[in-house]
Amino acid sequence: MTTTRFAPSPTGYIHVGNLRTALMNYLIARKAGGTFILRIDDTDPERSKEEYVDAIKQDLEWLGLHWDRVERQSDRLDRYAEAADKLREIGRFYEAFETPTELDLKRKKQLNMGKPPVYDRAALSLSEAEKEALRAERGNGVWRFKLDHERIEWNDGILGDISIDAASVSDPVLIRGDGQVLYTIASVVDDTEMGVTDVVRGSDHVTNTATQIQIIEALGGTCPRFAHHSLLTGPQGEALSKRLGTLALRDLREQGVQPMALLSLMARLGSSDPVELRADMSELIDGFDIGRFGAAPTKFDVQDLFPLTAKHLQSLPLADVSEAVADAGVPADLAEPFWTMARENITTLGDLKAWWDLCRDGAEPLIDDEDRAFIAEAMDLLPDGPFDGDTWGTWTKAVKEATGRKGKGLFMPLRKALTGMERGPEMATLLPLLQVIRARG
Repeated sequence: MTTTRFAPSPTGYIHVGNLRTALMNYLIARKAGGTFILRIDDTDPERSKEEYVDAIKQDLEWLGLHWDRVERQSDRLDRYAEAADKLREIGRFYEAFETPTELDLKRKKQLNMGKPPVYDRAALSLSEAEKEALRAERGNGVWRFKLDHERIEWNDGILGDISIDAASVSDPVLIRGDGQVLYTIASVVDDTEMGVTDVVRGSDHVTNTATQIQIIEALGGTCPRFAHHSLLTGPQGEALSKRLGTLALRDLREQGVQPMALLSLMARLGSSDPVELRADMSELIDGFDIGRFGAAPTKFDVQDLFPLTAKHLQSLPLADVSEAVADAGVPADLAEPFWTMARENITTLGDLKAWWDLCRDGAEPLIDDEDRAFIAEAMDLLPDGPFDGDTWGTWTKAVKEATGRKGKGLFMPLRKALTGMERGPEMATLLPLLQVIRARG
């Protein structure tokens, strides 16, 4: 069975970059009728916060990305300890004691010599007595996985055939000196024991994948299928990483972005398929193909979400937005005609209140000097209420006959006088609402 996972760290709110990873893994699992695991990477007790765990769940639920089960890495520390013991037994795990300053000096020396700046494995030559002396002086060392210096190869679901020389990579640290288990080994153990078959993540993890393949094999596991999606940039190709904090999903929700607008964009962004607004999750699932995505950096512009949001809202019946309409102050008996009028003229649901304020309170008339006499005559011809969908047509016909005006010279001054705006909803749908509200006042 196909099994995927999304493994966020609860050290902050998830953003559009995280969402891309979550959505791809979700769609793969759902298209195959498989399992989607939400795995909380909370092995860092200092930075992990329960409030962020809750926030991650809330954001995924808002988008409709429902998981089949939740796992927490903090509940599995014993499993990581067992894996570490196994690596020690087979001679693939060793303790190293260099300080960050010493490592930096080594890297600079290697670069000056034209060599790859990888760890030189000096710790492998330490005697037990030397290790004890270093522990007494510096405390426990870090634990590094000893890579086999051979080429690591796999067929990536997005990048194609990948080949990395393990000799060009430092032996990865899997456990810190303070005992904290790091992502590299925790992820391997979890993926293996949870039967994860497909892993999609950012292209910044390619080197991690290479080392993890060797760790998986050392532990006797089966490697999942890997795919590395491109990283997002800003609309001008600028690095997006520094702005991701302002692109948290909850911030986008606060700005009025609709879930299907966000999902529709993210399900196609960076692929060879055009971005198209989808009506529901089933359409996203049916149309998803990881092989359609490319390796080039992908431009993301938050402004692209708003036309999609507007288009999505235009397709919705009142039942789907009734709470937002009521929150704008619209009485229940006027909700249907109000929504019919407003939905073509909003970008987000937050725009509803301004239209209701116009209906309820009217607007400051916008009348050009040359139109004042015309507007006065037209208002005298305005029929008595109540108004309906035919009133605008009947009225403007009478005004045309009386004044001789037609086209834009007829309709624009009337719109501006009634709404204070040069554009907006069809006046035939707006006028009855204006009249009904005035009559109630």
